[in-house]
Parts: sequence; structure tokens; C-alpha cells
Amino acid sequence: MLVLLPPSEGKAASGRGAPLKLESLSLPGLGEAREAVLNELVELCAADEGKAADVLGLSEGLRGEVAKNAGLPTAGARPAGEIYTGVLYDALDLASLDATAKKRATRSLLVFSGLWGAVRVNDRIPSYRCSMGVKLPGLGALGTHWRAPMAEVLPEAAGDGLVLDLRSSAYTSAWKPKGEVAGRTASVRVLHAPTRKVVSHFNKATKGRIVRSLLTAGAVPKDPAELVEALRDLGYEVEVEAPARAGKAWMLDVLVTEIH
Repeated sequence: MLVLLPPSEGKAASGRGAPLKLESLSLPGLGEAREAVLNELVELCAADEGKAADVLGLSEGLRGEVAKNAGLPTAGARPAGEIYTGVLYDALDLASLDATAKKRATRSLLVFSGLWGAVRVNDRIPSYRCSMGVKLPGLGALGTHWRAPMAEVLPEAAGDGLVLDLRSSAYTSAWKPKGEVAGRTASVRVLHAPTRKVVSHFNKATKGRIVRSLLTAGAVPKDPAELVEALRDLGYEVEVEAPARAGKAWMLDVLVTEIH
């Protein structure tokens, strides 16, 4: 099972670890594309704070993120699972998983990123600010920049098992499963049961709890149908929309009655 996650907008501090080594990151096929984004981002942020803030969509209160980006080559690096914070990651709470569940997380979780493309939770990265919606002056829209390398690398990473897609829409632009891989992909929405509406906060929190439940239970569904059974066994109310034709992903709605 491969679980695709969005990053968090806010991130923990880099800390005092050794600096980033691009060649040490998982999915080495993304290395050239990572280097291109990193180099342009650092150059932009080191040269012109105002322009960089505009490109990155930063408010006046977040101008300090520009200097952080400028220092990425020498900043301390920590496991990505410690860098990403926020509602989904609070609910997932990787740090409190037992050793077996943490190993499952290392094997199965993949966090998408405007800067890195995608990383495993044990990949060591510095704290940064660069969403997938950014358009860098030299590279253009990052979602477009990542499509070709992702198309080469991600099908192999997906293997022959289930792909559980929990990404937000901005990050689906970088890679959309196609063909046979799409047929074993399940995209999940979390809906407030009485209204059938998505509410951002509990959507993220519930997705974090879903991943944690699967990891702690040791569930390894091989396809979307088995995922539905596993989630129902774990106490989730799930509605299913199977694809109308081959080569399309399954759509799963997880219904939640309480917003928390």
C-alpha cells in the first residue's frame, strides 16, 4: 500500500541536524528536478526578499520564510515526519506509533511537496516554504514541473498494490495515476454526514486518523474494495463510488457526524 499525503503549510523548525543531502532522499529519479527547484528557490530568496515574498504568496508577517529558504543548503535537516505539522499530522501523530507501525509508515507514506516532489517520512529535509501552487520565474508552475519526472518514478513506487490518495487538489496536479495504477487507486473525501459537505479542518484530521488506524491495525488492503472493508472494520462509515470504466480511480466518501 502506498499512501499519498499533502504536506503541511506550516512546518517545524529545521533543528541542528546535518544539512540536506539531496542524493540521500528517496525516489532518486526525482533528483534532477529537485535540484532545479532548490537552486532557483534559494537564488530567488537570496536576491530579492520582496519579489520572493510575492512569488511565494507570503504575507508581511511571513517574510521571515524568505530568509529561511535562502539558507536551505546549510540548514539542519530532520526526518520529514517531524518537519510536517498541522491538523493531519497532529492526528496521525507519527511519534507515538509503536515500532512496528512506524516501520509501516516508513514503507507506505509518501508526502508530496512543491520543493521536493515527494519524500518518505524518514527522509531528512530542512524546514522550507514552497507550495505546489508556486510559479517560479525560471521553472514556471511547480505542478507542471513535476509531472514528467513523477510520471517516470511514481508508478514504480506504487508497485502492484493499493494507492490511497489523500492529497489536496493542489498536489494532485503533480501526478495523476493512470491506466492500471488508477484502477487500484482510491481517492478519499471526508464529509460531514448531515450536510454532505467537506469542512477543511475535520477533513484533514479524519484523514490523519484513517492513516493512523490502518498503520496501527496492520491492515494491508490490496485494492480499493479491500480498503473499504478494512475501513468499515475499523469503525468508519464509508460510501463507495466504483469507477465507471477501467483506468479510473475509486472514490470513497468517509462520513463523519462530529466535527472535531
